[in-house]
Amino acid sequence: MDNQELTTCNRCSGDACLKTRVNENITTYFCWGCGFQTNTLMTEGSKFFLEQIDLLPEIYKILSYKDKDGLLWVPTFINNDNGMIYANGVDGENWSWCAVNKVPIEEGEEEKFANPSGGFYKTKPDMSTSKYFPPEDFMDSLSHIGTFNLN
Repeated sequence: MDNQELTTCNRCSGDACLKTRVNENITTYFCWGCGFQTNTLMTEGSKFFLEQIDLLPEIYKILSYKDKDGLLWVPTFINNDNGMIYANGVDGENWSWCAVNKVPIEEGEEEKFANPSGGFYKTKPDMSTSKYFPPEDFMDSLSHIGTFNLN
C-alpha cells in the first residue's frame, strides 16, 4: 500500500515503526519494536487525547511519552482471535507486557460472549496462559500469542 511505510520510531528510535496515512489530516504510527502507538491527533491538551487517556488504565497514563514532534505515545492493546497483549504494572519502572492466548468458546457458551457488533465471539482469553515480557520484548509477546513465530 502506498499509504504505509516503515519509518524510525520517535519513541524508541527503532526501525520497525509502521506509519499509515489514514487521510489528509491523520497519520498513525505503530512501532513493532517498542509496542507503542500514536497518531497526529494525540497531542497534549487535544480533545482527542483527553478523551482517549480518560478511558485508559493508570499504567497507560504513566507510560505515555511525548516525542520531539509533540505526539503522545501510549502502549498498545492488542485483542484479536489469537490473544491479547497489554501493558501491566504499577509504575514506569515496574511494568511488563502481558500476553494471553485465547481458546475456542465451547458449544453452549456462545450466549455469554455476545459481540457488540452483532453475533458472538469465537474465542475467549485463557488467563492460565498469561506470560509476562520485559518492556523491551514486545516482539516476544507477539510471538507468544501466535502473531509471529520467532523460534
